[in-house]
Amino acid sequence: MTELTILMPCLDEAATVGVCVAKARGFLERAGIAGEVLVADNGSEDGSQALAEAGGARVVAVSERGYGAALRAGIGAARGRYVIMGDADDSYDFSRLDAFVEKLRAGHPLVMGNRFKGGIRPGAMPALHRYLGNPVLSFIGRLLFRTRVGDFHCGLRGFDREAVASLHLRTPGMEFASELVVKAALAAWRIAEVPTTLDPDRRGRPPHLRSWRDGWRHLRFLLLFSPRWLFLYPGLALLLLGVTMTTALYFSPLHIGRLGLDVHSMLYASAGAMLGMQLCLFALFARLSVQLAGLLPPQADLQRLLRWVTLERGLLLGLGIALLGLIWSATAFWRWRETGFGALDPRVVMRDTIPAAALMVAGMELFLASFLLSVLRLREGG
Repeated sequence: MTELTILMPCLDEAATVGVCVAKARGFLERAGIAGEVLVADNGSEDGSQALAEAGGARVVAVSERGYGAALRAGIGAARGRYVIMGDADDSYDFSRLDAFVEKLRAGHPLVMGNRFKGGIRPGAMPALHRYLGNPVLSFIGRLLFRTRVGDFHCGLRGFDREAVASLHLRTPGMEFASELVVKAALAAWRIAEVPTTLDPDRRGRPPHLRSWRDGWRHLRFLLLFSPRWLFLYPGLALLLLGVTMTTALYFSPLHIGRLGLDVHSMLYASAGAMLGMQLCLFALFARLSVQLAGLLPPQADLQRLLRWVTLERGLLLGLGIALLGLIWSATAFWRWRETGFGALDPRVVMRDTIPAAALMVAGMELFLASFLLSVLRLREGG
């Protein structure tokens, strides 16, 4: 039985793939591990495939372009119970994987390398990546997904092959590195870290990584997979602030030092409250959409909410709020009628018409959102 597959994605790595394969095979022999070296070739045109095979690796051809696509195909073709993946540019030392194997055997389904703890050799990582890109993206990942992984984008990592298959990884590009960690964190896996040394790659050409393009793809992925931070938390803050300000200004103007707030501020506050409500609805729609698409596992809190939020309840709530706003508007109209439809003081009448209009709009948004939510839930029979 094959215990370990050492997997290397490859695209025109003729200068280094042979060395990487030799180090990996040497490690397997030294450690006495029944394993294989697997190269997932992404369309090399420099003879990398032949060099890898000559060194004793098994090569699988991957037609779909992209770092993630190559790794997904390699994981699917792997024969080992465990997989340790790393770049074929000789920046990681495949002859020193003992700590990864130890953690995997101890039951950790994912073992991450950490280059910031293990050491980054001079010239191995651009300053932009070392001091801005990787630390910032890793911090955002830890914040959004409540994980302690210190280096989200280390290319050397090991995992249980069957466990990773259950995550249904899909991204084809460099953001695959983030997807693996994010889905493992959401699945509440025990993730271990191993200090890893990063050496300068020895290919003699620029890397495939594009700093701003691939950095944006990682950030975009992190945000899209966290509707709470992208939509819900900003929405709740706007909704609370908008409702609080609108309520306070309804009774009288506010004075904060030399700053005076009146109906004009009330108008913006009510608009902020409506925007906040929309963001909260977006969070619900986004989370349900990615869940139904199989990109994220079901969430207990969301499932409880969906059991309570039926189409009928949403329609009644929306109509009730809209009706309240309509009655409030009718009251303001009646007061205007009593004056003979003459001129009114905006500072007085707007205190009624602004919240009344906001309630009518909010009610109709909830009414229509209830239909949209029911459409999204058709796939689950909701």
